[in-house]
Amino acid sequence: MSRTPDYSLLELASVREGDSVATTLANSVRYAQHAEALGFKRFWLAEHHNMEGISSSATSVLVGHIAGKTGSIRVGSGGVMLPNHPPLVIAEQFGTLECLYPGRIDLGLGRAPGTDPVTARALRRDGLGAEQFPEDVARLQNLLGPLQPGQPVKAIPGAGTNVPIWLLGSSLFSAQLAAMLGLPYAFASHFAPDQLLDALHAYRIGFRPSEHLERPHAMVGVNVVAADTDAEARRLFSSQQMQSTDMMRGKRDPLAPPIDDIEQYWTALERPAVEHKLHFSFVGSAATVGRGLAALIEETEADEVITTVRIFEPNACLRSLEILADVRQLPAAGDASDSSA
Repeated sequence: MSRTPDYSLLELASVREGDSVATTLANSVRYAQHAEALGFKRFWLAEHHNMEGISSSATSVLVGHIAGKTGSIRVGSGGVMLPNHPPLVIAEQFGTLECLYPGRIDLGLGRAPGTDPVTARALRRDGLGAEQFPEDVARLQNLLGPLQPGQPVKAIPGAGTNVPIWLLGSSLFSAQLAAMLGLPYAFASHFAPDQLLDALHAYRIGFRPSEHLERPHAMVGVNVVAADTDAEARRLFSSQQMQSTDMMRGKRDPLAPPIDDIEQYWTALERPAVEHKLHFSFVGSAATVGRGLAALIEETEADEVITTVRIFEPNACLRSLEILADVRQLPAAGDASDSSA
C-alpha cells in the first residue's frame, strides 16, 4: 500500500567556500523559514565538531535561534551526540528551549562523538559516553519527566517538559534501544546505507509501546538535490560529492562550488566508495526525484523522510526545497494515512 510520510529537513549549516560563519547561519535561518512556508514538519540541526565546513557545533544555541526566527515548524537536534555532554546539561538546555518554544522542540540523540578522538578529548568526555549511552538516555528521560519525591538532581528548566526524544543511529544498536524504550527512531542512511533495512526490521519487531509512542515511528535519512533538469541537479550535486571525497582524503574543507565533470575530481578508487556512502541520494528533476522517493518509501515503509539538501548556491538550495515540496506528495497518491509522532 502506498504511504504518505511526513517530510523533514536536516541542516548541517554547511559553510560555503568564501563565506563567513555568520553568513552561513543567516542562510540557515532563510532555509528554515522557507521550509516552514512550504509545510515541512521538522527542521533539525546536527552536532559536529572541528570541521571547517560545518557550523552547527553549538547545536542547542542554533536550535533556539532557528526556533525564534520561525513560528510553527518543529525544530530540534539531529542529533545531539550524547557522549559529548552530561545528560543534566542537555536536559536543562532543551528544557529551556521547550519553555521558550512550547510544543515545537525535538531532542534527537546519537551515540557517536561526531568528531575525531583528539577533539572528543577536548570536549572532556574521555570516551565515556558511548558505553553508557543507554544509561544516559534513561537519565535524560528521568530529568525531562515529572519531578519525583526526594529526587536529588533536578533539571530546572527541564523537569516536566517531556521534550520528545528520538534515537538516531546507523546500526542495529540504537534501533534495538529505541524499540525497547518505545521511542521514535531515525536511521542515518544519508551517509551510512548498509544496515538500513535490517535496523528498521529490528526496530519494528522489537518495539514496545510506551507512554511516549503507541506504535513504531521510523524516519529515514536521504540526500536530495532537485533542480529543473536532471543535468542541472547532477551539476549541483558535485559539491557534495567533492566534499565526501575530500573527507576520505582527510580534509574537512568548506563546501566548494559545483563543477561540470565530477570524474575529473575523484579517482577510480574513490568513486565507488563515495557513491556507496551517498547511495540514498535522489538527484534530478521533479519527476526523477519523485520516482526515487516513491521506491524508497515502498521499500522501507518509512513514516517520515528527513532530507539533507547540501547545495553551494543558496537560491538553488531554496529552489530544491520548492521542488521537493511539490514531489513529496507523489509517492503517496491515493493514500490517506497519517503519522502521529
